[in-house]
Amino acid sequence: EVQLVESGGGLVQPGGSLRLSCAASGFIFSSSAMCWIRQAAGKGFEWVSGINSDGRSTNYLTSLKGRFTISRDNAKNTLYLQLNSLQTEDTAMYYCSKDCNFGVRGQGTQVTVSS
Repeated sequence: EVQLVESGGGLVQPGGSLRLSCAASGFIFSSSAMCWIRQAAGKGFEWVSGINSDGRSTNYLTSLKGRFTISRDNAKNTLYLQLNSLQTEDTAMYYCSKDCNFGVRGQGTQVTVSS
């Protein structure tokens, strides 16, 4: 059974940083591309970033302008997302997804950016 458990969210002031983690189990993590997606209150899911199975190729939502960094540790079956220079519009529930399939995701971790 695929399990994805996100953590690391919280309340942060504009300009602050957070590091999200996603612990994966139930599948061969090192063979799967992974993505981070987010959903703001009352809105649909939005793709944020993706990384290939060996971590050598990454992609980002263009509007992020380099503020986020995705990475993974295949030895630990863990996916990460470093969020820097956070803005109020980054407030959302953040999910990791296996194979960038929005339907295969964890329970999410809430990121709230507010002064």
